[in-house]
Amino acid sequence: MPDNGERRRVRILFIGDIVGRPGRRIIADKLPLLHERHGGFDCVIANAENAAGGTGLTPKIAQELFRYGITLLTTGNHIWNKRELIPYIDSEPRILRPANTPEDTPGRGGGIFSCGETLIGVLNLAGQVFMSSYDNPFRTATRLLAELKTQTSILVVDMHAEATAEKQALGWYLDSQVSAVIGTHTHVQTADERILPGGTAYISDAGMTGPYDSVIGVKVEPILYRFVNMMPSRNEVAKGNVRLCGVVIDVDPTTGQAFSITRVNEPMSE
Repeated sequence: MPDNGERRRVRILFIGDIVGRPGRRIIADKLPLLHERHGGFDCVIANAENAAGGTGLTPKIAQELFRYGITLLTTGNHIWNKRELIPYIDSEPRILRPANTPEDTPGRGGGIFSCGETLIGVLNLAGQVFMSSYDNPFRTATRLLAELKTQTSILVVDMHAEATAEKQALGWYLDSQVSAVIGTHTHVQTADERILPGGTAYISDAGMTGPYDSVIGVKVEPILYRFVNMMPSRNEVAKGNVRLCGVVIDVDPTTGQAFSITRVNEPMSE
């Protein structure tokens, strides 16, 4: 929703799961245009756990995404698929991994980020349902958000989870406590964006930034072979119908409550 100048706001763009080179290319193509169309963003957050060849993230690709204007990167269960990220992540505070992992896991699961004159707190969580073994995301959120709240009222949570019910439950659990709960991981943008009664913006999945003529970003043929023949096949990032998906969130900087959430679903320029 374009700003009409009558209400103070902090405008955040959250970009859904970036898949491979096509996802990175459309960010370079579309992000400047989205800034212009929406009157500028105070902060751009993107989930990048599939940005390197469709699975994982490398230091080089992280720096590429930062050059395009992304403020910080969240991730998920594929965070360690590229081993070169492990020694790097401790030195790069703009990359988050799920917070509900053991305390001695490399990197950090949340933090405070300076976006111009605004401080924004971001927390990255992973779900437990149908996923690898993670600590309880609800209890982790309660513990870590208490610290982030002492520094800013603007708080965004990336809930990287398989089950819609688990994402929705976290949205209700954190309603009025955070500015937004954004679901990631399933790569299919949902149409349930809303402002919850306590002022928290919510969507079950921000969608995928990558090739949509695919099966969640992967070439169709090897996936069909796997389903039909029940035999392994190698995943390859698809190329066709590349789109940038996510949400634009407007937040009251005084209260931290969101008053607008709008889906973004942009095709590559001709």
